[in-house]
Amino acid sequence: MSFYEERDLQAEQICMLHSLIQRWENEIVEFKEASGQYPTDRIGQYFSAISNEANLKNQRFGWLVLGVSENGEKSIVGTNFKKGNPELLEKFKYEIARDTTDGITFSDIIELEPIVDGKKRRVLMFQIPAAAVGIPTSWKNRNYARSGESLMILPQNKVDIIRSQERIDWSKRIIDGVDIECLDKNAIAFAREKYVEKMNRPHIAEEVESMTDEQFLLKTKMIINGKITNAAMVLLGNSDYDYLFERAPKLMWRLFGSDGQVKDYTEFTIPFITVVDKIFEKIRILKYRYMPNQMSLFPKETDQYDSWLLRELLNNCIAHSNYQLGGRIYFNEFEDCITISNPGDFLPRSIESVLKPAYNPPFYRNQLLADAMVKFHMIDTATSGIKKVFRIQKEKFFPMPDYDLSQNSQVVVKVYGKTLDEKYTYMLYDNPELDIETVYLLDQVQKGKGKLLSDDAVNFLRKHKLVEGRKTSLYLSARVAASLSEETEYIKNRGFSDEYYRNMIISYLKQFQRANRKKIVDLLWDKLPDSLTYEQKKHKITTLLTYMRKKGIIETDSKNHQKSYWVLVKK
Repeated sequence: MSFYEERDLQAEQICMLHSLIQRWENEIVEFKEASGQYPTDRIGQYFSAISNEANLKNQRFGWLVLGVSENGEKSIVGTNFKKGNPELLEKFKYEIARDTTDGITFSDIIELEPIVDGKKRRVLMFQIPAAAVGIPTSWKNRNYARSGESLMILPQNKVDIIRSQERIDWSKRIIDGVDIECLDKNAIAFAREKYVEKMNRPHIAEEVESMTDEQFLLKTKMIINGKITNAAMVLLGNSDYDYLFERAPKLMWRLFGSDGQVKDYTEFTIPFITVVDKIFEKIRILKYRYMPNQMSLFPKETDQYDSWLLRELLNNCIAHSNYQLGGRIYFNEFEDCITISNPGDFLPRSIESVLKPAYNPPFYRNQLLADAMVKFHMIDTATSGIKKVFRIQKEKFFPMPDYDLSQNSQVVVKVYGKTLDEKYTYMLYDNPELDIETVYLLDQVQKGKGKLLSDDAVNFLRKHKLVEGRKTSLYLSARVAASLSEETEYIKNRGFSDEYYRNMIISYLKQFQRANRKKIVDLLWDKLPDSLTYEQKKHKITTLLTYMRKKGIIETDSKNHQKSYWVLVKK
């Protein structure tokens, strides 16, 4: 953001603050002076109350404002709450999330310094999202409400109102004036093919084969009472008719150079059932080489990105976008990462809650669309898809995906195509039994976010000797590196087994086809015990080569020993 854009934004936010003050308090706005600190528990209670009242008043969010006098006429007096390190406020969001329903927390924290009587006065504006449809927001398992300026337990009649709310499924709505001719014939054929593949039953394949397109769409609920749903148009619609949407769904692929500038881009429209394949024709999935641990002889080679992972994340964006907001789904390709974003908010509220073994989603924004995408083999069921995405990165020893939920109407996920911290890589390689939740915590530490973890999480990592340092500057434990170092010192004196050295030679010849004696010496010399003399090491290598030749494993490609190369015996 440029200086002028930042200045204009600050001015706009200060105007918003004055507007809230002039409207005085109501159930979705609360002012507190909080000149020093303010109890977290009290803020949590206000969070619950304002969130519930915003839901009941059909508002997207409410506000808790610190630094405004509560006595008499409202005036800006300033607050020192969490003043100093900006990370204190970010950490506070996590503290609130620990004790709220589904980990919901502030959708934004705005820090302002309006000038009052010639002095800067610090004000904090906490934006509190409305309770999810059908689910009251609780704080420490209790639901709160407002009655004028008073804080109270949420009355049962208000609990009943929230719980009885109908979850409106946008994707199930009918589009007026649309018939089956507005759908794409090739997209329908592809949907039939994927449905048969997903069901994987001979009798279903026969049944689908005998159906007309209209019968198939009725079976999969893309058509309801003979009318076309939003879900059908998103997945199967003919692009010539995308104007029939109030806001036509769009998806854009962009390629960024090392300078951060867009080098290439393409915009896609409906039908979205085939858009992922079109995206994959654009992206580059290069090979990446790295050492998974300090004892590796050769680097591990893997694709930068797993194709299933990228498909799952992109299709998740299609399934869960808030199409009523407009905007595009973006697939951004950088040199070492990919980001995918969609309009809407992340209904589970936090990625930590999704990774818990027993997590169940509260509901889907586009239930019919999500159900159809499962049937058409586009996404995994429930939340197992996200968990599998994290497991794939874990098995590659790569960083976990980053979910940026800081923007109120956009979800962004970042997938890394390279390693970041070798200690993290070594830990995952040497400890394959680590569960996803623990790996997620380690990943936060390697990214310098350890200070934002809860005390319980940090204590857990310390207990298992996975991290060191003070909480404000946590780093991955050196014990892994130390143990490997100790093992290396031991091997320097003891040496490896003869089989180990023979396998080194075989691996080298498989990769490079041939090697003269000097290459073999260079390969093995540093791996031989330090206790051997120079002559003893030379003799050891000769003995190894002679043994392998007699066993028919290797041979020379020439009778001239001074110019010959060792090669593997062809079998």
